[in-house]
Amino acid sequence: MPKRTDIKKILVIGSGPIVIGQACEFDYSGTQACESLKALGYEVVLVNSNPATIMTDPGIADRTYVEPITADSVAKVIERERPDALLPNMGGQTGLNCAIELDEAGVLSKYGVEVIGCNTESIRIGEDRKLFAEAMEDIGLHICRSGFAYSVADAERIVGELGFPVIIRPSFTLGGAGGGIAYDMDDLRRIVAQGIDLSPEGEVLVEESIQGWKEIEMEVMRDCAGNGIVICSIENLDPMGVHTGDSITVAPAQTLSDTELQRLRDYSLAILEKVGVATGGSNVQFAVNPEDGRIIVVEMNPRVSRSSALASKATGFPIAKVAARLAVGLTLDEVTNDITQATPACFEPSIDYCVVKVPRFAFEKFKGTDETLSTRMKAVGEVMAIGRTFEESFNKAMRSLEVGENMLGADDPALYDVPDFRQRVSVPTAQRIYYVIEALRRGWSIEDIHELTGIDPWYLSHLKNLTDTEGWLAERRLTDISERDMRSVKQMGFSDEQIAHFTGSTELEVRAWRKAKGVTPAIKTVDTCGGEFPARTSYHYKTYEWGPSERRDTDKPRAMILSAGP
Repeated sequence: MPKRTDIKKILVIGSGPIVIGQACEFDYSGTQACESLKALGYEVVLVNSNPATIMTDPGIADRTYVEPITADSVAKVIERERPDALLPNMGGQTGLNCAIELDEAGVLSKYGVEVIGCNTESIRIGEDRKLFAEAMEDIGLHICRSGFAYSVADAERIVGELGFPVIIRPSFTLGGAGGGIAYDMDDLRRIVAQGIDLSPEGEVLVEESIQGWKEIEMEVMRDCAGNGIVICSIENLDPMGVHTGDSITVAPAQTLSDTELQRLRDYSLAILEKVGVATGGSNVQFAVNPEDGRIIVVEMNPRVSRSSALASKATGFPIAKVAARLAVGLTLDEVTNDITQATPACFEPSIDYCVVKVPRFAFEKFKGTDETLSTRMKAVGEVMAIGRTFEESFNKAMRSLEVGENMLGADDPALYDVPDFRQRVSVPTAQRIYYVIEALRRGWSIEDIHELTGIDPWYLSHLKNLTDTEGWLAERRLTDISERDMRSVKQMGFSDEQIAHFTGSTELEVRAWRKAKGVTPAIKTVDTCGGEFPARTSYHYKTYEWGPSERRDTDKPRAMILSAGP
């Protein structure tokens, strides 16, 4: 069906200031939404108080209000501008909460403002833990055993039935704010009191712990005609118990069977149908028991999310841009894929590479902070790398963190000679991945590390491939490495600097040697369709896989722009 003509002016709510757990990953979505709606001929009004984002640049919206994102402030903008519609799900949790407050205050009905992209009822179901649990039971999906607490006494009663440990999840907060894992009564009282204080509803969910289970996210999109697609599956390297924003994540999911993946796909679309997400993108999170394949629904977000930004870059499918078009009545088959400019958006993305995201922490700026990772997000940013193998993507991503560590810890093994080494392998922290890799160097078995960490053996075996390659390189001089072996090492993501370290040479010598052998990278294209259709947009990554480059040459003058990194 064509775009809606009964609405002319749309109010978009941004995400406000950059805070841990909600930052510029939502500014990308809001900017894309504003540009997409303007391109369709709508008048766009934006409310956002963040000066450090392109979203508030003059020209992104027709009018921008740099005002607090509160119900009172936005109500005054609505009174002045009289928009026909409100698009709240591009501003993260801030946008959703503001929309709910405006609805409950009667502002939307008073001025005849329609919520598009999602409706207030779907926001309530998706974000209210109790309503969501009831909705999942209605469609026969399993959730954790749990209870809702509105006081510390309520939580103590619930934990008496469930036992420790328990996970506390406040309603209507982002980044796990106010939540955590309670191992004893002191933990419970502290976390519950904080969670109730931070939840707009004064409500927390106290649920059984499923620590150690696999955590999988599905990025899903639906239009007003009921068509739904799964854009991307994302798997956490860390098991349940670590917030997905603090975990290394991999797309597509690597350790699920095809049967499990199809079940999650079907469940995701059924959840969107039940919650009532009429149009746009959503993020659904599952826990999968590695022992028996039992699936638990953890939560869903009826909005673009941090994972939506990752999925967009990982697949080339512009989630926010498409979601904005769906919000004004277009259907997936009517929206053209911007990458191929030939296929419609109803084609599910297919990727022939591996994407790894690694979170970036800044504990050095927060002295005294508990660095243990839990269900409350502590990362301040992230990096993403693309490669043809997990090893290549992982190695590239770890070097991109800009923490002065380009060797996966191999350049200073004395750092790991600590009395609590085993505990540092076991307890999730920003540094644990380095201790896991060092444990593999020391000959620890994959089974022992899996038992301590819960990290799937598939990932541990591929990390072992990296440490085995380090050992292989250390036994050779640079001139002993053949062209085929050099290419294999580069396909594992090893930089010239890493190879130089292990072979006792210099980075420049490694670069000269491999170039003389003809080992140079190919430029591959992110095209959303696994090479089935040619891409019209140049979105690339480097890899050392065999084959020609896919970059299209141009006669235009060129300028290189260096960005800021993580």
